[in-house]
Amino acid sequence: MPSLKDVALPQFGQADTCPAVPCETYEARLASACRAMEREKLDFLVVYGDREHSANLCYLTGFDPRFEESLLLLDRAGARRLVAGNECMGYLPDPALRIQTALFQDFSLMGQPRGDSRPLKEILADFGLRAGMRIGCVGWKRYSAPLVADGERASDLPAYIVDTLRELAGDPRQLVNATAIFTDPEHGLRAANEPGQIAAFEYAATVTSGNILAGLRALRPGVREQDIEALFRTGGLPLSCHSMTSFGAKAARGLASPGDRRAAPGDAFTMAHGVWGSLTARAGVIAAGPADLDAETKNFFPAFVANYFDAVAAWYSALKIGARGGQVFQAVAARIDSKLLKLALNPGHTIHLDEWVSSPFFRDSPLVLHSGVALQADLIPLSQGPFCCASVEDGVVLADAGLRDALSRQYPELWRRVQARRDFMTGTLGIALDPAVLPLGNMPGYLTPYALAHGKAMAM
Repeated sequence: MPSLKDVALPQFGQADTCPAVPCETYEARLASACRAMEREKLDFLVVYGDREHSANLCYLTGFDPRFEESLLLLDRAGARRLVAGNECMGYLPDPALRIQTALFQDFSLMGQPRGDSRPLKEILADFGLRAGMRIGCVGWKRYSAPLVADGERASDLPAYIVDTLRELAGDPRQLVNATAIFTDPEHGLRAANEPGQIAAFEYAATVTSGNILAGLRALRPGVREQDIEALFRTGGLPLSCHSMTSFGAKAARGLASPGDRRAAPGDAFTMAHGVWGSLTARAGVIAAGPADLDAETKNFFPAFVANYFDAVAAWYSALKIGARGGQVFQAVAARIDSKLLKLALNPGHTIHLDEWVSSPFFRDSPLVLHSGVALQADLIPLSQGPFCCASVEDGVVLADAGLRDALSRQYPELWRRVQARRDFMTGTLGIALDPAVLPLGNMPGYLTPYALAHGKAMAM
């Protein structure tokens, strides 16, 4: 059974700069998208992106729209055209990708010039979209019955774009939701990451884990939520979500942003920080041990935390290439004591540029884990006793022997850090790991539930 132990967290190190995804990787991704169109019998892909939902577009091009909306148009033959607004015309993908561009000024902010743009219908028709063509719309989500009627054709692209596409196709049934080409947790293109992308994700994980570790070490009675958030530095990496820090009763509103609330002895705390490719989160209490808690929490919290950490360890130990998501789900469910906690959502999910892409982890899930998938430990416990919280959110990648060999050759310092993290998790925390599991962050599995008990962490 897990317990609180003296644990020294090693300094695993960090790359000097974030590795760039090479242009040839984007070219290969565009080619993969064309092959997917062949399989799905699509004539065109229309990939939408805006400031909040740019991951699929950025995955293909390295371009994320700033302030504006954008569309990437692809056909089966490999032709590609990016439709962008005023400001993004100065912020375009690498010219080596040979992506044509078209200005559509209604993608621009309100009040900006509109006099140099062709109508959207004309831009789309000029690319070849016409009656009888089967068009795949790529947005942010896919939809399913019974919650959404005809979910295969439902799209989260703005209505004016969908209306125009349907008019050009001549039959609304010619439009389908093709988002799963990218986001499906088993077969989606973004569920298999290349060495260069993994290296970028590892750098991102060292940034977020370093920030959360700094936040944990700054916790004390009297500190303000915004004081902790001020320690979260991105190093220029774009945020994947808003930063979160909460104390006391506010911690029950887990998604709340930091304010000027000050920590009090015995308060619950939560904190999370995410950039493209990584999110790290921790939660616990502002205390040095059970004696600092009120009587009800004092009697409940130690068992709650131990059971939670046991479930987290089960999640890590169940990960392997070829495992089904339902097997991982069951491994976690078998460890949870329903008198202590239940999980708010899935026990983990896939992660990419966006913080949550999808999840293979649900009851009886047939989805198979494969090499290259990036996963987030994200077991959110709901106390079945007095309000209290705990959290261990970190990222890993599954890599087969070939991918591990490529990483070790192309990124030897990354490989050294990954092996040191594995040694820490297995040797110090007592969490069994399959050889395919590569921890990316610098506090892997490290849970210090009592914020004032520095050096005391949960271990098996």
